[in-house]
Amino acid sequence: MWPYPRILAHRGGGTLAPENTLAGFRCGLEHGYRAAEFDVMLTRDEVPILMHDPQRGRTLPGAGKIAESDWAELRDLEAGAWLDARFAGERLCTLEQGLDFCLAEGIWMNVEIKPAAAEFARRTGELTAQAVARRFAGKSGAALPVLSSFSFEALLAAKEAAPALPRGYLVDVIPEDWQARLEQLQAVALHTNHKHLTPSLAAAVKTAGYGLFCYTVNDMARAEEIRQWGVDAFCTDRIDLIAADAW
Repeated sequence: MWPYPRILAHRGGGTLAPENTLAGFRCGLEHGYRAAEFDVMLTRDEVPILMHDPQRGRTLPGAGKIAESDWAELRDLEAGAWLDARFAGERLCTLEQGLDFCLAEGIWMNVEIKPAAAEFARRTGELTAQAVARRFAGKSGAALPVLSSFSFEALLAAKEAAPALPRGYLVDVIPEDWQARLEQLQAVALHTNHKHLTPSLAAAVKTAGYGLFCYTVNDMARAEEIRQWGVDAFCTDRIDLIAADAW
């Protein structure tokens, strides 16, 4: 049910490096992580980039929405100094650059499709899936990344664009119709917030034959607890505290 790595670096390098950057992936590697989760969003001119927030201000200087900015406006912005001065000069990473780096370094990927707004859901899912599918043409099984998203519409579009890529439906609180949604998506897994998971819900997901992935687990005792419930894998911000091979 889960042939993939079991512990992933959240947004590349957890909280130890600027999220969704090549510096993050390098940090993950330094801590033994060859599996990472990251977010993909579209710019106004439809360049898929690694980005979590729909607007500037936290990880990028200035103001403005990502969906209202072209790649040329964003590509040279400072994307590392917000976390620590030693990351000054780090730049945004395109999906293509992220895929290239991860493939070259043998990093398995959970690619979260992150539409900047609902109206961009289908296009973000489509373009993200197409880009990943191009890189993984001819490959199958555990070598393939998993595409995940909180957006049901984005995952439906990804399914249509690249049906061979595995999908994980991402939710904060598991809804009553979770199984119907997984079936419609032909998903391989349910991804959910560990804080709202219960033993009975975990058992139901596993009994139904799906993988079960949790975000964001930063304590090893909690990781062991949900493992006993049947959770297959999780991502963490604390790659310095939780070893990549702890499970």
